[in-house]
Amino acid sequence: MNIDWHSKPASDHQKDVVLERFKRYLKNIGLHEETIKLYLGRVRAFLDFANSQDPDVAVAEKYRAMLIDKGLSRSHLNNTCFGIKKFYEMNNIEWNFIKLRSNDAIPYYFDEQDVLAIFSVCSNIKHLAMLQTLFYGCLRSSELCKLDDKDLNLSTRSIHLRETKNGSDGMAYMNGECADTLRLYLKIRPQVKIGDRIPLFYTDNLNLWYKKDVHRMFLSYKKKARIDKPGAVHVFSRHTPATIMVAKGCDIRIVKEVLRHRDIRTTLRYAHVSDKTKREKYEQFLTL
Repeated sequence: MNIDWHSKPASDHQKDVVLERFKRYLKNIGLHEETIKLYLGRVRAFLDFANSQDPDVAVAEKYRAMLIDKGLSRSHLNNTCFGIKKFYEMNNIEWNFIKLRSNDAIPYYFDEQDVLAIFSVCSNIKHLAMLQTLFYGCLRSSELCKLDDKDLNLSTRSIHLRETKNGSDGMAYMNGECADTLRLYLKIRPQVKIGDRIPLFYTDNLNLWYKKDVHRMFLSYKKKARIDKPGAVHVFSRHTPATIMVAKGCDIRIVKEVLRHRDIRTTLRYAHVSDKTKREKYEQFLTL
């Protein structure tokens, strides 16, 4: 049995102290709130694996190999390693890893009938308003959870987004159906202040919504609609509307702006269409 006499077992208290220090470090170097949450979760799992509050870089290599063997996605692996790298930087330790190239395979998506089926089984007006705002606004679940009443402009059918994934504010749109649903929801929903916010959506227990709550809510309606395709809320609110817009002939540059991508190469993942759509566009445009 090999024993590492230099490794110090990490009690829950010790781990909390280390992670609180790590959180302050990430804030001080200016990382976005969502990135901080992500890195904290990934580093906590790493420290659990290491059973130490100061594991050496050899442990990080073993942990990365273990994650690769599990078959986790490349983005999950890269994000985990970036978090661990920041943890070591906090302690003035250098650790470099090989960043895995992103998988440019066609992402999962739902078709129009799937989306309509999900809407049709949703009898809760709040949940329907949330799902339609997600889909038509092409929002990330974290962006939906941050919405306050003041961010909504039903007259212009627009949504002000604060501190998005890119760290900047943005603007999203909605169609008439979504605006009508939101009007009905706001008509029957009492306005509630939680902390310094008046959230657009809050739970039945008068708490804020979090990403995990939105995820569970979406999966419940996906199951109720009897949709067995892979994909959760991100597929529903990002991949699917992008794919539908491209399939209907929307310029990929417009899709980029609607999804608020910094790099059009990210948007190009959605430039896939069905054989039926390809045939229709071929017949429409290749004429003499």
